Amino acid sequence: VTDKFTESLYVLANEPSVALYRLQEHVRRSLPELAQHKSDMQSWEEQSQGAIYTVEYACSAIKNMTDSSVYFKSIDSLLKHAIAMKEQLNAAQG
Repeated sequence: VTDKFTESLYVLANEPSVALYRLQEHVRRSLPELAQHKSDMQSWEEQSQGAIYTVEYACSAIKNMTDSSVYFKSIDSLLKHAIAMKEQLNAAQG
C-alpha cells in the first residue's frame, strides 16, 4: 500500500511539470509560425494603410476638381472674351 501511495504521490507531484513541459514544447514548435504570421499581418496592414491613403488622396483631388469647376467656367468665359477682343482689334487694324 505504501508503495502504491508513494507512486501515486510521485505521479501527482510530477504531473504538472509534465503538462508544463508539453505546453512549453508546443509553444516552442508553434511560436516561429505565429511570429511569421504576425509579421505578415503587419506588412499587409502597412500596405493596406498605404492603399487607403492613396484612395483618400485621389478622392480629395477629385472633389477639389469638381469644386474648381466654377473657376474653370470663369476662365473659359474670360478666354472667350479675350478672343473676341483680339478679333475686334484685328478687324479695326485691317
